[in-house]
Amino acid sequence: MAVVQSTNQISPAMERVYHQSNLLGEWKGSWTANNQAVSFKVVNIRGAAATVEYTHNGRTERGIGQVNGSTIDFGAVTLGTKNGKSAVLLFSAGGGKATAMLEKQAPPASESNLVGSWAGYSGENGMSASFRVLSVNGKEAQVSVMANGITRQGTGIVYKNVIMFEQTQISTDDGKSGKVIYQVGNKSYMVPVDKLPKTA
Repeated sequence: MAVVQSTNQISPAMERVYHQSNLLGEWKGSWTANNQAVSFKVVNIRGAAATVEYTHNGRTERGIGQVNGSTIDFGAVTLGTKNGKSAVLLFSAGGGKATAMLEKQAPPASESNLVGSWAGYSGENGMSASFRVLSVNGKEAQVSVMANGITRQGTGIVYKNVIMFEQTQISTDDGKSGKVIYQVGNKSYMVPVDKLPKTA
């Protein structure tokens, strides 16, 4: 099984000094001069290189930006943030200068609903369930499932508010409680589960 890590490689020293993880995410706003929409997405940071998407005038440019402390330079633009919530985008080329104020966009809510650790017990069938959703990325989820004392990890398939993994599926309507269904042979067992509180 190949494990692909898409984590950001930000050095602990740089994170301590500049909080570079504040730069990650999608930023949207408009140029102060003409109010035209502009967005800047920081996909990841690896050392001094950042994978970015810069959208302006209806065009998207993708490439590698240069990370300098708490700013990223990409072509004629520079993105900087102090707090990870609002940012300034500066454009400077051929004597022309422009400034845009951007706000960080919240990640899609549907993703975060299933992410977390779930556990429960069914007195009806004597089954317990432990289902951890580590991350959701589009139609795939990284999961860790414990059933009958055996832990399995891998990639599950996401469909709306359900994740299917091997002979197990988890679903939730409110992101707080849900149900895990195990398929054992030709029988299925339902276990009610609750999301466990996050530990710091």
